[in-house]
Amino acid sequence: MNKKKNLLFVLNNLTVGGAEKSLVSLLQVLDYSKYNVDLQLFKNEGMFLFQLPNEVNLLPEPENYQYFDMPFFKMLKETLKKGKWSVALQRIKYYLSTKKASSNSEREQFGWKPLSKTLQPLKKQYDVAIGYLEKNPNYFVVDKVQAYRKIGYVMNDYEQLQMNVAFDTPYFAKLDKIIEESAQCYDTMCKLFPQYTSKMEVLPDILPAEKIRMSALEDIYDYPEGFSIISVGRLTYQKGYDISLLAIKKLIDKDYQVNWIILGDGEEKKNLLEQVEQFGLKKNIHFMGIKQNHYPYVRRADIFLHAARFEGMGLVVTEARILGKPIVLTSFNTASAHLTHMEGGIITEMNPRSLAEGLETMINNTALRKSFSDHLLSKDYSQKDVIAKFYSLIGE
Repeated sequence: MNKKKNLLFVLNNLTVGGAEKSLVSLLQVLDYSKYNVDLQLFKNEGMFLFQLPNEVNLLPEPENYQYFDMPFFKMLKETLKKGKWSVALQRIKYYLSTKKASSNSEREQFGWKPLSKTLQPLKKQYDVAIGYLEKNPNYFVVDKVQAYRKIGYVMNDYEQLQMNVAFDTPYFAKLDKIIEESAQCYDTMCKLFPQYTSKMEVLPDILPAEKIRMSALEDIYDYPEGFSIISVGRLTYQKGYDISLLAIKKLIDKDYQVNWIILGDGEEKKNLLEQVEQFGLKKNIHFMGIKQNHYPYVRRADIFLHAARFEGMGLVVTEARILGKPIVLTSFNTASAHLTHMEGGIITEMNPRSLAEGLETMINNTALRKSFSDHLLSKDYSQKDVIAKFYSLIGE
């Protein structure tokens, strides 16, 4: 009888997000007769924790990570009280090193070295260790894990994230495989890291299509009446909610009676709420927060809207496709991987005017929306080939 392989997955947390959802979906389809699976999160929190299969062993949070995820003076008080002088020193170095960064991504990259000095290596030997997101999860796999095979994921467009190539170069050298979730992200990585092209592979996210369809049948009682457009995702600059808001305003200024449903949370929420108040759109725009099961809300909507500036792939768009929801996208880097313009949806330019025109076209044409829905529902979302490729990558 063959011995089970020991797998380790590493991610920041399991709060709402594409990588988090992708990992949980993958863990739900793994063959646990062949694998023992450990999961290392930096913070054991998030709505997707409750969806982990029972077979997954959730490891304790890394000791000392908490001091890098709290306000500076609170950290100082707690570390000095506990005699953790070296941790306090590294947190100070962390602060100074991140001051040199020119982007949020560089802040995480430059902060890894001092953070790393406070984290203990894992004692267990793994057959395969997988960093399931760019930056810290990959760095942890390289620096803190013993494994015969190490794999790192880059889930987003590397250039758009404004990451530092020089910082990542030595880390990518120590990975056996580097996985991108779309051909567009693969092309960017090959351009920036030509010396590692032989290590790179495209592996789309795994989504359980039948489970999504079944989950979408759940009854909901807080959905606004009337024609609705829905958007799902983190409220960040990347996701383009500010573009969508101005497009929705243009529709309402033309007397279209529509509701825009927003499922998600994030740092842009305050700015968006202020604009909604300023434009007098409170009765039309509904911030409904994070839903444990957002699929019934997508099912109820008339149009799915995603106006991202860039994406690794955009799992929420794939979910909308699985549910046969007519889609309006901006022309972000991976939009064409989801659909061809006027086949399943409309791809617009990345500005409020063009986006409003695309929405207006779809609102005014019921037959067009039905044809888009029928087209999307006719597709095969089983992904058996993707699952097989994942097993191949981990050495099956």
